[in-house]
Amino acid sequence: MLIVALTGGIATGKSVVSTILSQKGCYVQNADQVAHQLLEPGSEIFEELVNHFGPVILNETGKVNRRNLAEIIFKNPEERAYLNRLIHPLVLEKIKRTIKELEKEGNYEIYITEAALVIEAGYYQFYDRIILTYCSTEIQIQRLAFRDNLSREQALERILAQLPDSEKIPYAHYLIDTSGSLSETIEQTEKVFLNLYQDAWLKKSGRL
Repeated sequence: MLIVALTGGIATGKSVVSTILSQKGCYVQNADQVAHQLLEPGSEIFEELVNHFGPVILNETGKVNRRNLAEIIFKNPEERAYLNRLIHPLVLEKIKRTIKELEKEGNYEIYITEAALVIEAGYYQFYDRIILTYCSTEIQIQRLAFRDNLSREQALERILAQLPDSEKIPYAHYLIDTSGSLSETIEQTEKVFLNLYQDAWLKKSGRL
């Protein structure tokens, strides 16, 4: 099975691309959803998070308020680094467990992790192939501000907290520019899928 990471900055169209690839028959696992499970009460790190950040990160039901947590970590690089050090290894562990189960079942040729911070976390070497989505910064700001109901300044703050595209591109095997229309993104994604399918065949035959 080909192991692929779909990465890119916040609001660069990863979800659109992952949906298309899923419809093509790839198994797609969203790293954010895995991370969100780790924030639930009773998880292995929930108490440590609350002890570190305090009750300000909890909502009235005692669960982590992700918006409040995001406000803290995007304003403080040290707190963001702490959270990433805590969560990233556990997310990767769960990803590896999923891959092992899928390989045992043998129903998929291509596995994809949709994750924003694969390169920043240093996990890019784990994957056979890296797909990078990107778009202009202005489009990214507009999308993020609309999606998360943020001010322009808040959106830009979150974008600048991540590694710029220019530093991610050298790690990527395939690039998808999502600045244009949806049909253009679909066309690029379908071409990437064909390449991934060929890569999967090469890996199976021991030539990757």
